[in-house]
Amino acid sequence: MSALLESYAGGSWFQAADEGKPLLDAATGEEVARISATGLDLSAMVEHARTVGGPAVRSLTFHQRAGILKAVAKHLGEDKDPLYALSARTGATLRDSQVDIDGGIGTVFSYASKGTRELPNDTVILDGGTEQLGRTGVFLGQHLWTSRPGVAVQINAFNFPVWGMLEKLAPAFLAGLPTIVKPASQTAYLTELVVRRIIESGLMPEGSLQLLCGSPDGLLDQLGAQDSVAFTGSASTGATLRQHPSVLHGGVQLGIEADSLNCSILGPDVTTDAPEFDLYVKGVVAEMTVKAGQKCTAIRRTIVPSAIADEVVAAISARLAKVTVGNPANPDVRMGALASLAQRDEVRKAVQILRSSAEIVYGDPDHVDVVDGDTEAGAFMSPILLRATSGAGEPHEVEAFGPVSTVITYDSVDEAIALAARGQGSLAGSLVTHDPAVARVITLGLAPWHGRILVLDRDDAPESTGHGSPLPMLVHGGPGRAGGGEELGGIRGVLHHMQRTAIQASPDMLTAITGQWIKGSEQLVDDVHPFRKSLAELRIGDTIRSASRTVTLDDIGHFAEFTGDTFYAHTDPEAAAANPLFGGIVAHGYLVVSLAAGLFVDPDPGPVLANFGVDNLRFLTPVKADDTIDVTLTVKQITPRNSADYGEVRWDAVVANAEGQPVATYDVLTLVAKTWPPAS
Repeated sequence: MSALLESYAGGSWFQAADEGKPLLDAATGEEVARISATGLDLSAMVEHARTVGGPAVRSLTFHQRAGILKAVAKHLGEDKDPLYALSARTGATLRDSQVDIDGGIGTVFSYASKGTRELPNDTVILDGGTEQLGRTGVFLGQHLWTSRPGVAVQINAFNFPVWGMLEKLAPAFLAGLPTIVKPASQTAYLTELVVRRIIESGLMPEGSLQLLCGSPDGLLDQLGAQDSVAFTGSASTGATLRQHPSVLHGGVQLGIEADSLNCSILGPDVTTDAPEFDLYVKGVVAEMTVKAGQKCTAIRRTIVPSAIADEVVAAISARLAKVTVGNPANPDVRMGALASLAQRDEVRKAVQILRSSAEIVYGDPDHVDVVDGDTEAGAFMSPILLRATSGAGEPHEVEAFGPVSTVITYDSVDEAIALAARGQGSLAGSLVTHDPAVARVITLGLAPWHGRILVLDRDDAPESTGHGSPLPMLVHGGPGRAGGGEELGGIRGVLHHMQRTAIQASPDMLTAITGQWIKGSEQLVDDVHPFRKSLAELRIGDTIRSASRTVTLDDIGHFAEFTGDTFYAHTDPEAAAANPLFGGIVAHGYLVVSLAAGLFVDPDPGPVLANFGVDNLRFLTPVKADDTIDVTLTVKQITPRNSADYGEVRWDAVVANAEGQPVATYDVLTLVAKTWPPAS
């Protein structure tokens, strides 16, 4: 008897006392492991996450959390061969395993990078600018995001035992939440190995990652209003979870990624000799055969113009005929087994239902020639291509979660859009066309029914990741039948786990609460120019108020000649006078900003190493010849970089005229040394 998988709970590995349920190799039928969670204290598991893991993660800044994620990704990527070997036992070919394993590790890297680049080195995120709530500016509103003192539970499907876990773990951890992972039993042995590697590395704070191998019965009973559940699986199980008392009455946030009858539409402009025709055929075959079609984003409905449907069917069939099915450990095999014999039975049943209104034009659901495999012990199945009859309903209602797709024909763009919508909401759709007008009409028609849409043609094909590949920077999820959940999407996936709150307070209080200088709060002026201060010495609110400078007509003329910006408002007095906005010669906006820099910059070498940008620049009041300007520069935000001996400082800049009216406002971005002089 094989070994029993262990759960990781409460800081130690737990093994059930019973024999557990056997988990079989998808290709050979041999026993890989056994699984059981009998006797595991789920209440203590949740409490450990709340009281140990949560506080440990929330004590870290976003940049510190991102650093841990980067270290975890590097650690997992150091030796992937054992992961590939175990992945093969799920029925996955090497290519399939790379999609799952490398894709998961890449997602963690992506979130680590985004956490460092797009989030502050703090524990709070500001959402938008301030809202003035009173007449004088002493009462303001500011939205901010904070971490919840809860637990993120993920309940995953069998098809992506690594990516499915890591793509949920990374944004939750970055948001400050501990995670409890519940993998699907059939492929839990691969998830367990990955979690074991992470735990043994010691990189993540204790309690921030726990693993439940076995039944999750009773887990949702332990959850409350600050907790969330991310579920990937069948629509029927998702519907059951929606009815759980903790969700209905307890405030648990539930995200569902469920069944999805994804479609790919071939544009009416595409002819059989166009590059897009081959792109379409290759895309459909790839989605049918990668992971043996066991992808929530796979193409289930192949929607093509009636005029070339025969050619599409022939081309897809010819390409499918080259696909070798068999033991995924054999390098000659292009498509491995389904996850289990039971899963193959489910797919065969679905094919039989589809045959009510469609005929099989390629493949046999009950027979397949396999390489280096046993069709009785292994869950092998031929790719199946069907062609629907006119008015068929089943292809829009039944998902065969395997290497199965149905060709459906259309006669107009409106009909193609209507056919796509009959899927009642999908995770991913694609359109293959080289006609921009077709692309606009169909994409906008599909958008309300899809979470993601790929528009593919000869131009973007060289870099396209394909119809079925979720990307960490893009939203993964879909409306309606697809579950209505939403994951990934870059920092959107982090904010999904956090609480947005509107804070009403004075400017000084908002500065204290948010850690960022809010306009109207105290400005600190002393004898030391802020540019002479290192990052360790700078304070939020440190301010310089410059001397003034008169902008002359010669300044404006020189700038126009030097830069080549001879727009009439700067060079033609008569035309400028006729302009209703200016009424005469005005200074270039960029001249004003350049002169402002000359007013506040300290020229000597010091801790300010570089200016790397200007954000939110607005020109508010025209500056005319002989107007006088000055500038007020205030430290708005300080962001130390964990990986460098300098950090970022954001300065609030206001350029005003002699009457005190702002003529330009913007943020100046600089890199400032942590200490000065630098350590030798």
